[in-house]
Amino acid sequence: MFTRDKLKLIKLPVGKILPNPSQPRKIFQEDELLSLAKSIQENGLLQPVTVRRENGLYYLVAGERRLRACKLAGLREIQAILSDCEPEDSAVLALLENVQRRDLQMFEQANAILNLIREWQITQEEAARRLGMSQSYLANKVRLLKLSPEEQSEIINHKLTERHARALLRVDDIEQRQRILRNVINRGLNVAQTEELISETLKPKETTRKGRRTFVAKDIRLFINTIDHAVDAMKTAGIQAQTEKKETEEYIECVVRIPKLNRVQV
Repeated sequence: MFTRDKLKLIKLPVGKILPNPSQPRKIFQEDELLSLAKSIQENGLLQPVTVRRENGLYYLVAGERRLRACKLAGLREIQAILSDCEPEDSAVLALLENVQRRDLQMFEQANAILNLIREWQITQEEAARRLGMSQSYLANKVRLLKLSPEEQSEIINHKLTERHARALLRVDDIEQRQRILRNVINRGLNVAQTEELISETLKPKETTRKGRRTFVAKDIRLFINTIDHAVDAMKTAGIQAQTEKKETEEYIECVVRIPKLNRVQV
């Protein structure tokens, strides 16, 4: 990591600063950029961006939001802190700046951490140490990426929290999870209500209430098999019982006919 004695302040044309290839933030709100651009026009840039030099070119390390706003404000030059850091350090600094300033949404942060782990080819434990995070905090962040891109987009667009997202991870079945997510969004459920809904959904379908058992579909099939076995047993005993079954989307109808006067042939 770089140290302060390697830093110096310079002025650079805004068009000469190349974007950070490891920039974790992907979404920039236009209204926020316009507001910052107006502030820069009136007050100037109060906090310089940070850059590094490589092969005569300047790459942004931290401050992409400020750089974009400066371009919108019409600035031709910008103050920049020149850092003698490596590309790997640049990725870390970009991530840490966004995390500390809370500029990243949860999934951008998770993707940035995962990309660093893959790029460095290290464990989550080592990544947590380098980033100054607890291993559990880092693991929980990365785990968010188990949600599909569509689910991630819905969560962000409807301003659900990270706790909402973590609660949804309890549901392994994707289709079931998506139904729950739509339910949460449509009903505007808070975190506690979401967790309660998920707990109710994940309860075993076979429960006991006041000593009475509630049966699921596989139990119904067992009953039908039992009826078939009983009819077969009667036929074996010489009783000409008959059974008819009819199945619709709503019910299964099973009719057993047992003759009253059965003649057993000897």
